[in-house]
Amino acid sequence: MAALDDTVKELAREHGRYLFGLCYRLTGSSADAEDLVQETLLRALERPPARADEPMRPWLARVAVNLGCDLLRARKRRRYVGPWLPSPIEADEDDPALIEPRGTEGRYDLVESVSMAFLVALEALTPKQRAVLLLCDVFDYPVAEAASALGMSESNVKTTHHRARRALEAYDRARVPHTPEHVAKNREALGRLFAAMAIRDGQALHAMLDAEARQLSDGGGEFFAARVPILGRERVARFLLGVVKYRHPEQRYEMRMLNGLPAIVIEQPTEGKLAPRMVYQCDVGPDGSIRSLYAVLATRKLTAVRPIDSALR
Repeated sequence: MAALDDTVKELAREHGRYLFGLCYRLTGSSADAEDLVQETLLRALERPPARADEPMRPWLARVAVNLGCDLLRARKRRRYVGPWLPSPIEADEDDPALIEPRGTEGRYDLVESVSMAFLVALEALTPKQRAVLLLCDVFDYPVAEAASALGMSESNVKTTHHRARRALEAYDRARVPHTPEHVAKNREALGRLFAAMAIRDGQALHAMLDAEARQLSDGGGEFFAARVPILGRERVARFLLGVVKYRHPEQRYEMRMLNGLPAIVIEQPTEGKLAPRMVYQCDVGPDGSIRSLYAVLATRKLTAVRPIDSALR
């Protein structure tokens, strides 16, 4: 038993960060990614690859991706209450848990590929399309290696890849390069947004929102949250002013880097259907206006977000 435990620990040390990064991007869920990594490592012990002389990582990636696709299929069959959002993870562009492996040169860089905007866009894809796009356009797999990992023919990979890219055309047109300037614009916009909400300044809110702004709230049916996307500058501004009414006087918050961009973590005493914790993040355009607002409230989605230590009021 001790030998098995040591083997799992060694595999986790060598491949755990890579597998987590792959599984998180595939599922958009930190809890699911952790489960998939553990299940993949157990498979390596119970049913190891036939050839011990071959590198372990491609085999582990193949197992993880196929388990992840199974999970995505099951998730799509279940009804989800309200918009689905990824679960935030505490990591920035210097965190190896986020960007492992370093040095890939895919179509989407490793930080962009864990952003809320990108992971939300991936929800439009089928599980196989999602897996192919990640392997080819994020982790920079050649077609032959992607085909081997997914048990598909190379021609099928190419067709699936083409369809996945076509499904992301709207995202590609709107994407903004992940630069220090973009991070700074997001931080400034988020700070101004919450300052305007604190004093209930509807005019200021209106001014900082893009005309086509949208607000997505994920309460998972657990807490009060908008169950449909709020679309358009006027509606989003009204919605945000409505949210302020439920602010507890002992609310605490702090700004952190989550998924490679600034986010605000909020905690407050609550009861009933009001969420005690939530994460807000925004996505700004080149002009600095807020195009998308994401609010994650569901308890299971916040397991990777640590509690507030020192709070700003």
